[in-house]
Amino acid sequence: MEKEDAQGRLFIICTPIGNLEDMTFRAVRILGSLDALACEDTRQTRKIFDRYEIPRPNNIFSYHEHNAEKAGKQILAFLKQGNCVGLCSDAGYPGISDPGYRIISTSLEEGYSVEVIPGPGAVSIALVSSGLSTASYTFKGFPPSKSGQRKKFLEAEKESLHTLVFFESPYRINRFLSDAYQVLGNRKAAVCVELTKKFERVHRAFLKDLSEDFEQRKTKGEITVVISGNNPKFIKE
Repeated sequence: MEKEDAQGRLFIICTPIGNLEDMTFRAVRILGSLDALACEDTRQTRKIFDRYEIPRPNNIFSYHEHNAEKAGKQILAFLKQGNCVGLCSDAGYPGISDPGYRIISTSLEEGYSVEVIPGPGAVSIALVSSGLSTASYTFKGFPPSKSGQRKKFLEAEKESLHTLVFFESPYRINRFLSDAYQVLGNRKAAVCVELTKKFERVHRAFLKDLSEDFEQRKTKGEITVVISGNNPKFIKE
């Protein structure tokens, strides 16, 4: 990539959330043109380089929740030298339920150019797959792991008319659905599992039925939950 000036540039690169065929032409081009790349897990990102035969940057290092401060300084050092630096997570957008937002914010504050290379994201895919209203929605990320805190977390959205989108662990999905039913009532919802992957499945039903169903299931993989807003059209007594 030709440097138009000595100003460092940070590229936020969205990567596939499961199916590697969802990689964009632009993302492939940018990845092959970087001076340095920070990624959540270098082993995961290496699969993309191998799949598309992308020439690797000389400098590849990890950036994740546990080393964000140290790796962030490394990114800033490369930017200060006028380099083009990429940032990617294992799947989807860096910065969405991911510590990437920290270095993005810092880079902007330091005056560096930040450019987002778009691609697939679990939130938008789950929202459209759910069949629920897409007119407006609220993304809530991961709910608290403890039931009491989780119920308070859900209570804050009880009167909201917006469709609600959550990420959840397969180990807690049954408890989350049970709490959501108790707090929000029997609303239409969708549990999206392993989106874009070989065993993708979307369970669409009312919360009561989903809660009972997932109480009996052993679920694996990435999960995104979509729940209708407080609209009588989507609520069943």
